[in-house]
Amino acid sequence: MIEFCLIGAGFIGPVHAANIAQHPRARLRYVVDLDRAAAERIAAKHGSTIATLDRALADPELNAVVICTPPRTHAMLIEAAAKAGKAVFCEKPIDLDMANVEACGGVLRRTAVPFFVGFNRRFDPTHKAMREKIARGEIGRPEMLVISSRDPEISPPDYVAAMPFGIFYDTMIHDFDMVRWLTGDEPVEVYARTAVMLDEKTNPHRDPDTAMAMLTLKGGALAHVNSSFRAVYGYDQRIEAFGEKGMLISCNQQPTSLESYSAEGVRRDPLHYFFVQRYAKAYADELDDFIAALEAKRAPSIGFEDGKRALAIAYAAMESAKSGKPVKL
Repeated sequence: MIEFCLIGAGFIGPVHAANIAQHPRARLRYVVDLDRAAAERIAAKHGSTIATLDRALADPELNAVVICTPPRTHAMLIEAAAKAGKAVFCEKPIDLDMANVEACGGVLRRTAVPFFVGFNRRFDPTHKAMREKIARGEIGRPEMLVISSRDPEISPPDYVAAMPFGIFYDTMIHDFDMVRWLTGDEPVEVYARTAVMLDEKTNPHRDPDTAMAMLTLKGGALAHVNSSFRAVYGYDQRIEAFGEKGMLISCNQQPTSLESYSAEGVRRDPLHYFFVQRYAKAYADELDDFIAALEAKRAPSIGFEDGKRALAIAYAAMESAKSGKPVKL
């Protein structure tokens, strides 16, 4: 059994906790959070122990940590876990400051602990099928990639205040990773624009809630990523890959594919409301991949360089949005 410690019992923490508890070869040993009530809820549900970070990391029986805390704490926690010899599964981004990321990378190289960045969309079955078909040459040379990634609502004001331009760092960073992963190519230039479309009550900090980014890839292809925090119809996640021989589309998903026909028209299920439902299988599969890597003593499939490069694109997009000019990578 792989013994885990969950660090961070907030929004995404319970998802990872449940997946660990349900995995046949894993056990949630500890839950760490400054909010004791949140930690207690998860610990009670899964038969775990509430602990301080120091106590958990000092346990020789502990194999790995899953970091789900606010982004500005990630690098510090990664380093602490790595120095304690624990494998690390960290939600994106690695940090919001590239200097912290570089320092963290140095610690990971010195300690050589397994490290995984939670870009869960890579484990979505349809996205995986798209990548495999692109790699096999089904659409020939990729020429355009279009990703629409629209959330049904903006994050709470305190969360937005803690991460300015979070639309790039917290949301579109997934899409920037998908551009690299799907095409097997690297962006060399980013041009981004943002807008504030929500009212002051909904978005009091006036942080960008709408964004578009155009990426030029080394091989010549173009990628367009658009994002919004007001998709009133649910979680809108679509990818279109266009190439010299054809096109592939990864469409939105619904709870069922049932269609109802009547005199009033044709009805279908609404879209999944948020990413937790849309990517439920992907979250479970990424954990399974991490566990399999630890058991096989191989490097996890998504590593430090993937996290660093996606963050670099997000940072360039922010700089471009601020300056109104393209930014080289």
